[in-house]
Amino acid sequence: MSSSRGRPRLQRPSASVDEAAALSESAGIAASLPLGSLIGMAHASGVASALDYKVLVLNKAFVAVRVISARRAFSLICRDIAEIIHVENGKYLSYDFESWAELSQLQKAFEPDAPSGPGSHDWIRTVRFDIVVPRIIRLLGYDRLPAQIVKLNRRNLFARDRNQCQYCGRNFPTNELSIDHVLPRAQGGGDSWENLVCACIKCNARKGGRTPDQAHMKMIRLPVKPRRNPLISIRLGQDRYHSWKAFLDDAYWNVELK
Repeated sequence: MSSSRGRPRLQRPSASVDEAAALSESAGIAASLPLGSLIGMAHASGVASALDYKVLVLNKAFVAVRVISARRAFSLICRDIAEIIHVENGKYLSYDFESWAELSQLQKAFEPDAPSGPGSHDWIRTVRFDIVVPRIIRLLGYDRLPAQIVKLNRRNLFARDRNQCQYCGRNFPTNELSIDHVLPRAQGGGDSWENLVCACIKCNARKGGRTPDQAHMKMIRLPVKPRRNPLISIRLGQDRYHSWKAFLDDAYWNVELK
């Protein structure tokens, strides 16, 4: 996979000398601030939620290795542990914090009404400057290839089944769902992806300590182990994470949530 370093060309009107100086000063302020100041100013401006948006992390070989918060991503970027990768017109452009802050100021000044959609941005807006939340970062040091293991836990199980009872087919809030052993523990069933499913409280009580056949209940689908973290599949359905698709290969890699 090839990448190129630089800033995308923005179609914009000519800026005056004063405008250019102001933009340069804003970008310089952003770049000179320590991470604690950036996060503190963001919290003070009431935009803490923007720091909780998710960012895809690539290793040096451009392989997806995990998903982290924007807060953690900015920490890595400010310490020169990672760089920002921006996908534009099929090209992968890389930025450090200073150049990304400068690009954010240009975006704000010359394209303030950019349309929403897969290419739209989320912003951290502070009292002194605004900066775009990156979607993807790349570690500058080599990171190991991700282990192809999806942790078996309640969160991932509910995500795999999409909060849908596997007996009645209805969707429920998480607090109205339980985990059912297809082959009951009393009959030798264990805890595995192939033996655990989401079930609503009513269906779970009806099934009791029996198998679906014994309870005359039909499952809507057979449980299987997912090939990658099911929460990633859910996020890929959101426009803001559209650019992740270029780096996620179903056949080989799983992304570990941290």
